[in-house]
Amino acid sequence: MSGNNLHNKLILITGGGSGIGLASAKRFLGEQARVVIVGRDKEKLNEAARFLNGGDRLMWHAADAADINQVLNLVNSIHAACGPVDILVNNAGANIKERTIRELTPERWRYLIGANLDSAYNCIHAVLPQMVQRQSGLIINISSISGKRANPLGGPAYAAAKFGMAALGIALGAEEKDNGIRVCNIYPGEVDTPILKNRPKPVTEQHRQSILKPEHVAEAVLFIAKLPPQATVPELVITPASQAYI
Repeated sequence: MSGNNLHNKLILITGGGSGIGLASAKRFLGEQARVVIVGRDKEKLNEAARFLNGGDRLMWHAADAADINQVLNLVNSIHAACGPVDILVNNAGANIKERTIRELTPERWRYLIGANLDSAYNCIHAVLPQMVQRQSGLIINISSISGKRANPLGGPAYAAAKFGMAALGIALGAEEKDNGIRVCNIYPGEVDTPILKNRPKPVTEQHRQSILKPEHVAEAVLFIAKLPPQATVPELVITPASQAYI
């Protein structure tokens, strides 16, 4: 059975300025897809665009995925300029150094829920009507191992948001399967991305070398995207080989 041809498919990737989002954009461009990367930092997006060198197949927009109005305006603009989104990669996320319950203020709690969970809902809310109308679409949620195993390393707010993202994806996949819409939650273990800068304790170079690289997770994203429409992977866990999944 042949896989899914990504040529000219329109891919929307949040958190596309660095890390897993940037690596995924590179992989999709290599498949001749059209890619839109989104992030809050305009300068970071400009740097990412220069790195990707995607020509007219690459677009980038500065927007905060946690803001529903910004997301709706973004998706409307993309639709008007490029057509409907075929694949949504919900990759936007954040964490902070002050992540224990005792340190979490209501403002920090809301920030983490917004950045990691509301952002995914907002993007789904914006693109789902297009997908339902076409009876076709793929949504890939980049969750975290913290969405499977709550632990102090990620912190309770981050874990709560990622557990919520996991539930959102599973419920959505069940609701929309008869409309030709597939949903996959990917749960990476530790990945060497800029989010490591916000660890409570600095990460050593030796530790960075032992964990996943963004490209490893991007390969998983591409694997899911290239599956034929008759096949779906609701959940995929990917961890560093050096770490136990228990």
